[in-house]
Amino acid sequence: MKEDTKNNKIVSLDELASKVETFKNNKQVVIQSHGVFDLIHPGIIQHLESAKNQGNVLIVTIIKDKDVKKGPNRPIFPEKLRAENIAALTIVDFVCVVDDEKPFDSVNQINPDFLARGQAYKEQDRHLYKEIYEEQQELFFGKTNILETPGISFDESEIKKNFTENYPDDTKIFLESFSKKYNFKKIADSLNKLKDMNVLVIGDGIIDEYHYCEPLGKSGKTNLIVFKYQAHETFVGGAIAIANHVAGICNKVELVTLLGKKNPKDDLIKENIKPNIIGTFFYRDDGPTIVKKRYLHQYLNQKVFEVNFINDQPINNSFEKEIISSLSSIVPKYDLVLVSDFGHGFITPNIFAAIKKHSKFLSVNTQTNGANSGYNLITKYNGADFVCLDEGEVRLAAQEKYQNIETVAKNIRENLNINNFIVTLGKKGSLGVTHKNTVNHTPIFSTRVLDTIGAGDAYFSYTAPCTSSGLPLDLVSFIGNAAGAIAVQIMGNKRAVEKYEVLELISELIH
Repeated sequence: MKEDTKNNKIVSLDELASKVETFKNNKQVVIQSHGVFDLIHPGIIQHLESAKNQGNVLIVTIIKDKDVKKGPNRPIFPEKLRAENIAALTIVDFVCVVDDEKPFDSVNQINPDFLARGQAYKEQDRHLYKEIYEEQQELFFGKTNILETPGISFDESEIKKNFTENYPDDTKIFLESFSKKYNFKKIADSLNKLKDMNVLVIGDGIIDEYHYCEPLGKSGKTNLIVFKYQAHETFVGGAIAIANHVAGICNKVELVTLLGKKNPKDDLIKENIKPNIIGTFFYRDDGPTIVKKRYLHQYLNQKVFEVNFINDQPINNSFEKEIISSLSSIVPKYDLVLVSDFGHGFITPNIFAAIKKHSKFLSVNTQTNGANSGYNLITKYNGADFVCLDEGEVRLAAQEKYQNIETVAKNIRENLNINNFIVTLGKKGSLGVTHKNTVNHTPIFSTRVLDTIGAGDAYFSYTAPCTSSGLPLDLVSFIGNAAGAIAVQIMGNKRAVEKYEVLELISELIH
């Protein structure tokens, strides 16, 4: 194919959507295939040939580099080359490089007659894709029908391993040992079984605003750096974000959160929680719904400063009694309760006591942040079934800056009568301590970090249901680290970490 002909196939998303509409109006059947298309092996060719044979027009959407979440150093080839490789195939009519920040969003925008999925997915990861095809098809694909293509099944991960080694040696040793103990089917089945769990999330409701700026220079009159505003985004955060994560793995979720009457933003929250979440909102008279505005250097993606709109005083006694009365009837209905205490005045000692009294399984995360540093410690709470904290939060609670973290974690677990305890350690992975004081270490699986805000919430959201279901703590930690590796590639709480993404990464890690 001539170079100009090949490049003419590569079009924008708007162009492609317009073309597809025209094709469909002319009664032509449009087939879309969507993915990374990093390695063009015989299985890919047969998949595309089979897809083209089922219709008149074959379009391929290529996921942008920034949205590829398939493990370390993926993609191997940049998006431009991947698009050109696919465009060089005569069976392909059009190619488009698309955002996949919201998974499969391009499918809904293009609205083809069929979305083609390959035999490799059907055979290798059928437990993973059963969830997408059968239970979450409309969420990701809208009304588009799924077309499964026959062909040779290739394990792309095995092909990749032949010429690239991405993880450090200690991580590779860990994965080799771990895969002998747990296979992909066992992990997928364990996560899929969580769908029937009824979960209650209780915690502070927060709105996160990201304001992107460009520095202009230093003011000539004061020690002030001047920035030029570029754009901004608004996300639901705090316990709301946790509920969205959990709702991707459990079918019934209720969110109990505290908002403010002065500026409730409840319409924004209702629009941005998943449809299987029941929202129970309490409104304090003496403050707004919490808004955290973060200002970022757009080019470097560095946070410059943050402004909180907040009343972090504890709620008053009469309001506390009202919330306790409501929680006393709500909490017993649920298999699992997640308390996410951001230290902004909602979870009082009396409220926690009421939650603990009625919980079947209680998971707790107390967060240290700029608004509460040193004043919101896990030592306020005793007797939780599961606790998940980061290293800084654990060291603050223990008042131990330098002592070995394993020793610190064991002491905290024993002193607070915690059944299962996980400490996230940043680049060092995570540390799990069971009720018998046995310890497991799990390395990190992330190789590209966009934003760490919200990663701990995603970790907690996945590990709490897993622990509640009785999974061993080493498996829980592994799943949590996989969820965290996905979360750090998402800007803030722009969207939830989806179960299928976690399983996709796990399928890359375990061969």
